Amino acid sequence: MFYGSSILRDTITMLLAGGVGQRLYPLTAFRSKPAVPFGGKYRIIDFALSNCLNSGLRRIYILVQYKSDSLNQHIYEAWSIFNPELGEFIYTVPPQHKMGSDWYLGTANAIHQNLNLISDKKSKWVLILSGDHIYKMDYLKMLHYHVDNAADLSLSCMNVPIEEASRFGIVETDSENKVMRFLEKPDNPPEIPGNPGFSYVNMGIYVFNSAVLREVLHEMEKNNIPNNDFGSDVIPFMVKKGLKVISYPFVDENKKNRPYWKDIGTLESYYEASMDLISVVPEFNLYDSDWPLRTYQYQFPPAKTVSHWGDRIGRTLNSLICDGTIVSGGLIERSIIGANVKVNSYAYVTDSIIMNNCNIGRNVKIRRAIIDKNVTIPTGTEIGFDIEKDKKHFTVSESGIVVIPKNYVFPAEETKKETT
Repeated sequence: MFYGSSILRDTITMLLAGGVGQRLYPLTAFRSKPAVPFGGKYRIIDFALSNCLNSGLRRIYILVQYKSDSLNQHIYEAWSIFNPELGEFIYTVPPQHKMGSDWYLGTANAIHQNLNLISDKKSKWVLILSGDHIYKMDYLKMLHYHVDNAADLSLSCMNVPIEEASRFGIVETDSENKVMRFLEKPDNPPEIPGNPGFSYVNMGIYVFNSAVLREVLHEMEKNNIPNNDFGSDVIPFMVKKGLKVISYPFVDENKKNRPYWKDIGTLESYYEASMDLISVVPEFNLYDSDWPLRTYQYQFPPAKTVSHWGDRIGRTLNSLICDGTIVSGGLIERSIIGANVKVNSYAYVTDSIIMNNCNIGRNVKIRRAIIDKNVTIPTGTEIGFDIEKDKKHFTVSESGIVVIPKNYVFPAEETKKETT
């Protein structure tokens, strides 16, 4: 059954964006996980918000918490496109201490502290999302599925290799997709019957009936039942109580042979997902005009390469290069270069991620590195070629990815005057 715009008018979106992102440190030293840059010009949160926009959802609360100033600024600059006069909005909501002195204690507690935002007058349904996953999804399809099945709670699920499944909630369903059992991050996740090697996992995308959500949270609180987290507390309680909890088989809008959904939780997964974007045929498609991805557009001129003479040739090969960047007599290979980056003569950057406003000095060599914003790399510096040396100064991942934090200043003795 098609409900048209009535579902959109009666749905509130709550986007959880307060994650600390400890395993992404030092990229999260100055920002929350959803605010971490990705793909040269985006932030991680832009993908869930673009899904909302492409799904027609324009009533959005973003629940922020840790190190939220960068995220707040990004939301203001990139996403102030909704018209409150038409009932549209996007608001960031920090902990208000309405229920005590606690910050948000978990996914469900964040919603519980803001139940006043989803009263009957404001919504019949609540769509709850995470702000730190990268994927494409039409949430309206899930809302239709939820209403058609008269569910109390629908949770989007997908097949994941069993060796990765212990990081997620595992869902067991009957033949009609009703959830019969829910296991939060089990050490030995069960396989899908008839599909060995895979588990059916919860993606952290929920549609609740607003009235049911409020009743469940109030009942759990009244009876002193732990209710801080959806996966650990609320979903198992609802299943045990006999409420209609159903799984929604994830429908991917990425137009690839297999579904794409990434939880960018570690430096390794961040690097791998980023490097995929520069593949000849990447798993995640940034270039689909039918599913635009929105972010803040800097007012910089086009990227530029400058050649001089001899071997001073500005070149970029198999890379993503953002606006305002100048490659002057240097070589960029298989890398993602953010906005307003300067790459000086004889510099060599390969298999790396360089974020906005960095200056790569003459004769610098960089390999398998992530360099956060506003860093000047002094002339002649080598990064990623001597891992033991790099470990003395920087974070180095298990596979040898060197990460230089935002605003890092090299010691004065290493800094030399640079010319192009």
